[in-house]
Amino acid sequence: MSYTPYTILIFNSIPMKSSSGSFSGSDSFTKSNIDQQGWVKSMRKSIIEPDNEEISKIPVCIFTVPKVLLATDPESYIPQQVALGPFHHWREEVYDMQRYKLDAARRTQKFMNVSFERIVELMWKQDEPRIRASYHKFLDMSGEVLVWIMAVDMAFLLEFLRVYSMKEQGRTLEKVTSSMSHLVDASGKKLSHMAILRDLVMVENQIPMFLMKTMLEHQLRDNENKSAAETLKSMLMGLYLELSPFKEQELPDVDIDDCDHLLDFLYHMTVPNNKELHVEAIEIEHEGITEEPGAGAGADDKEESFAKPSDLQRFMNFIWKILSKSNATLLRIFKKIIFGKPVTLIMKLPWTILSNLPILKLMKEPIENMLQNFRGEGGEKSKDDSNDSKVPLIEEIKIPSVTEMAKAGILFAPVNGGIFAISFDNQTCTLYLPVVNLDVNTEVYLRNLVAYEACVAAGPLVVARYTELMNGIIDTEEDAKLLSERGIVLNHLKSDKEVADLWNGMSKCVKLTKVPKMDKVIEDVNKRYAKTWRVKLSRFMKKYVFASWKLLTLFAAFFLLFLSTVQAFCSVYSCARVFHQLPEIPEGTAE
Repeated sequence: MSYTPYTILIFNSIPMKSSSGSFSGSDSFTKSNIDQQGWVKSMRKSIIEPDNEEISKIPVCIFTVPKVLLATDPESYIPQQVALGPFHHWREEVYDMQRYKLDAARRTQKFMNVSFERIVELMWKQDEPRIRASYHKFLDMSGEVLVWIMAVDMAFLLEFLRVYSMKEQGRTLEKVTSSMSHLVDASGKKLSHMAILRDLVMVENQIPMFLMKTMLEHQLRDNENKSAAETLKSMLMGLYLELSPFKEQELPDVDIDDCDHLLDFLYHMTVPNNKELHVEAIEIEHEGITEEPGAGAGADDKEESFAKPSDLQRFMNFIWKILSKSNATLLRIFKKIIFGKPVTLIMKLPWTILSNLPILKLMKEPIENMLQNFRGEGGEKSKDDSNDSKVPLIEEIKIPSVTEMAKAGILFAPVNGGIFAISFDNQTCTLYLPVVNLDVNTEVYLRNLVAYEACVAAGPLVVARYTELMNGIIDTEEDAKLLSERGIVLNHLKSDKEVADLWNGMSKCVKLTKVPKMDKVIEDVNKRYAKTWRVKLSRFMKKYVFASWKLLTLFAAFFLLFLSTVQAFCSVYSCARVFHQLPEIPEGTAE
């Protein structure tokens, strides 16, 4: 068997495994495997040689996933089937695909106007600094190894994408006679097509777009009408239509030259800018967009009353507010008086005597438990409570769930559009949400868009805010089922519970962000929800009844204790004679 120069180079460059027998993700080169002479040569080349101003201006576009996101769901960010680029090239789990990459490179060479090795030489001389500048992480490998990795991976990627160029033109996958058919086999006997699709959209698995366009230029023949950019855009459009969960009626016009790599193109299609939407500016009303502390499903002090209160009602409400606000102070005073050490010692003996009475003996345990709970609540916290308070809570958007909004009379309607199609009609009380098609690839697609957005976006995190909104309104499988019945969620997963778990898991991605248009919708929904009579009644009971249960329970316990004491007293002394001595009321006075 004859080996290509690339194969021999690979065999000589594979690092030794660690003692644990595994590779550490993208950290493919350990200190024991570094060629020290080559390292010194690369340092001298990077520092001593004059810097190219154009190269220094190239922004980083291919990032490593932050550890905070990586810890939530590693399989959504680490390729499982195929590695593209240098970050995961040496991982044992994905290196088995190397034979298919080499086959793709050999087939690609037949359709090129120059030899494959010549393209690698040109990349090494002209594009190596630009390739290194595109990656966020320092690529500790020789230039020759780097360009061979990029060239072979590009050949595989472009051959795979040709399938979607055909699909974008209306041809189905079953009719494809490409040599890549072993990767799109639906029987499941060969390599998984869906797994490769998930790997293509991962943040760390990207190849610079300018390299893909350069290789396509060498593959095009003179009789072809399309340019390399048009051909590449046709491929990526077909891929977008396959992967995107949104089904827009009008797709944005994304310029391939403005995109850094495949995932960046998908992000521009999902979150287009003004230029791609062919509009001069997007007018967004953002009056009062900032979330108030009481907005959302929580209590709102500025509620409208059920009816105009009379003077007496206003006076009683004023007195009740003073008492309710002083509940905490009164509780602390009662606790100091009742549970203070001197008072406790004084009351301990009478309570021991009274608790042995026939009636109070039965109520001893409930009263002691109630007093014990009352003593433990308030300003003092147990050790367990203090420890739990240190655990960071998952911050969630303040908006009612789908079920709660449906009970309050809010309607839901689907709209054929992307994320920017979200709106709320206050007159019809209807929340319009884009139709989202959920399948096995959706979570990976959205997670990597959120991660990439967090790395590059200088403005609002639109995709992250959308996932926060969906997580806020979908809490249970009943919520997911209701949206499915309305035609908003097209569920291709196993159950509605998986839909709820998908959105609830997305909440752990990034911190809360602000997007003016979506925040305005959230604010309008919260205001409309707060005006419904169900919510008003619930908040009234919670604020004026349930908030005072501790004080009312204490008064009830003392009143019960008082009645029991009176009964015990009357059982010893004859209370009937006292009542008989009271003057009788004449019958005619009542009239």
